[in-house]
Amino acid sequence: MQDLLTIGELSVRSGVAPSALRYYERLGLIRADRTGGNQRRYARAELRRVAFIRISQQVGVSLDEIRAALESLPEARTPSPQDWARLSASWRGRLDEKIRLLTNLRDDLDGCIGCGCLSLQRCTLYNPGDALAGEGPGARLMLPRAPEEPTPADSLA
Repeated sequence: MQDLLTIGELSVRSGVAPSALRYYERLGLIRADRTGGNQRRYARAELRRVAFIRISQQVGVSLDEIRAALESLPEARTPSPQDWARLSASWRGRLDEKIRLLTNLRDDLDGCIGCGCLSLQRCTLYNPGDALAGEGPGARLMLPRAPEEPTPADSLA
């Protein structure tokens, strides 16, 4: 089995486009050695780094946060299962919040997207007098708010 992979081989094995791999390399997320002809050669272990990057992105972690996580590893090694457990635990709160938001969106999608904007007739029930406009744009009832902060819908209860 070959120890080094070309960018094409890494792309096929990882399912990530060569342009994205070059971008990851430019950001310092993955590393390549160069041949005498200046062609990239990736250690097989870079496959695990690419998988780590892609999974982290899928759950909403930014590339800057991914870079910081990878830089926190000793000797810039590939994340081990213990590393993944530690790093993912630090992202758990954000993931829980995303799950909560997605669950609310799913449950309210057919009637209201958090402020009644899909139905002007129902909007007066959830947002009388457009009281939420003062809080800013978007689906204000779906966004996190301080526990003591009441919603206009609470005043109707």
